[in-house]
Amino acid sequence: MDTQRLILVIIFAFSLFMLWEAWQREHRPQPPVAQPTAPAGTAEEGAKGAAPPPTPAASSKVTMPAPGAATGAPVGAASERGDLIRVQTDVMNAEVSTIGGDIVRIELLKQKDTTDKSKNYVLLGPEYRYVAQSGLIGDDLPNHKTLFRAAAKEYVLGPASDGGKDSIDVRLEATSPSGVRVAKVLTFKRGSYVIDITEEVTNESGAPLETHAYFQLTRDDKSPPGDNYMLHTFTGAAVYTEQDKYVKVSFSDIEKGKTPFTKNADNGWIAMVQHYFVSALIPPAKALREYYTRRLGEGYFSAGVILPIGPVPPGGTAKVTVPLYSGPQDVEKLEQLAPGLNLVVDYGWLTILAAPIFWLLQWIHRLVGNWGIAIILLTVLIKAIFYPLSAASYKSMAKMKQVAPRLTKLREQFGGDRAKLNQAMMELYKEERINPLGGCLPIVVQIPVFIALYWVLLGSVELRHAPFYGWIQDLSAPDPFYVLPALMMVSMVVQTKLNPTPPDPVQAKVMMIMPFAFGVMFFFFPAGLVLYWLVNNILSIAQQWQITRTLGGGNGKKTAEAKG
Repeated sequence: MDTQRLILVIIFAFSLFMLWEAWQREHRPQPPVAQPTAPAGTAEEGAKGAAPPPTPAASSKVTMPAPGAATGAPVGAASERGDLIRVQTDVMNAEVSTIGGDIVRIELLKQKDTTDKSKNYVLLGPEYRYVAQSGLIGDDLPNHKTLFRAAAKEYVLGPASDGGKDSIDVRLEATSPSGVRVAKVLTFKRGSYVIDITEEVTNESGAPLETHAYFQLTRDDKSPPGDNYMLHTFTGAAVYTEQDKYVKVSFSDIEKGKTPFTKNADNGWIAMVQHYFVSALIPPAKALREYYTRRLGEGYFSAGVILPIGPVPPGGTAKVTVPLYSGPQDVEKLEQLAPGLNLVVDYGWLTILAAPIFWLLQWIHRLVGNWGIAIILLTVLIKAIFYPLSAASYKSMAKMKQVAPRLTKLREQFGGDRAKLNQAMMELYKEERINPLGGCLPIVVQIPVFIALYWVLLGSVELRHAPFYGWIQDLSAPDPFYVLPALMMVSMVVQTKLNPTPPDPVQAKVMMIMPFAFGVMFFFFPAGLVLYWLVNNILSIAQQWQITRTLGGGNGKKTAEAKG
């Protein structure tokens, strides 16, 4: 295979990849438009509602009765619809419903909305019927449909400079008809996207109590608004255990009842993942737990974890706490929270290459303070590392371009005699000391690195709304004036001119059209990705031109003779 054909195959394969991603995005099931959502002040899961999670399996070593549909006995005089409790910290505004104590809305104060940058980004909220829920499993025990009582309707974590505390507790209480008193405590912390969810059980029933607490995330299957149509990213559940490591569970898998993960473990976490953001339930280490995913209704799903509580003797108290992280996919913060949580930053199957590339990009950014400049310097550095391979490739391409007229004459001379033509071409290559694969192998070696860098630029939340210069104020969004894609298209045309002209007329036409066909896709790519490709192309053009100019005199006589 010659260099031109390899380049053609690479471009065609990449185009197919992007089209396939877009097709999957377009044709996957969507929730009905007419499906009503729950009122903002409740924890109901839409018109149909949802039952508590399944009873723990026998392998959990605790046998419990099937979960009942009882709503529990309300404490206090809350309204039938429940009230909203508003919580404000330095990084988020949250809303908690007295129905179930559900976290029904989380607004991230340091992340702007994708489509309207005058607003903050809402991660959990009624827009996606996306809520965090918890409760107890058992007949008439308080669950996420129980009406709770709260001491206040607003909590504010004051500035540390004014003597504010480092955390605030939102406490909600309910009592079951049997006398089991439950306090649900939500702890919000300064400078943190972690909310500790505690189920505290006091047994006033007069009989020993053994139950389970469940913690779950429920949402519909819609992708976040503003998600790039051309660059499909994963939205769905994810489970991590030491046994299976990181396992993505798509909504279609949940729809089909597939559970490709270990259900019972004493480690790991479960999450709902989307582009740039994640909500993860992280049970304490070494605590027995059971992971589950469920379809709750049309286009509506849950992912959660069940942990045992008890036995709790009469008059005794027991509790279990599960932290909820709900925020951006910041690799450094995720690594500190739990093993494997950083894997939600999806670099695809080339994570082993992408992770160190991102570390290097982040290190450069700390030095220069601009992500666009960091991308340019990283591209230069990678190009320098691969300089020997690129040089070998361009030298081979330059020699091939010089002997192209002689190859054309050979094809005219031998016509349809393929065997004699191949023999004559091999003799020519031997005479000119040309390796016909010399331009291919160096390019093949570099492809995994370029793909890994592609995923790094696509998946890093640090580039979200990161400005460059001039008109480019968001490297994660397409160039608003298409200047970078147009320049990149021009650079591809220049590269095509520098490459040897394929002797096959059809192939030559395809190679000339390809920069325009391929370049159109870049009109929809994030500016950061286009910037990388443009800089890489410019460096390649400079390197190829220099090598071609250097070799120009070496074979000039033979090339002139061939033309004569």
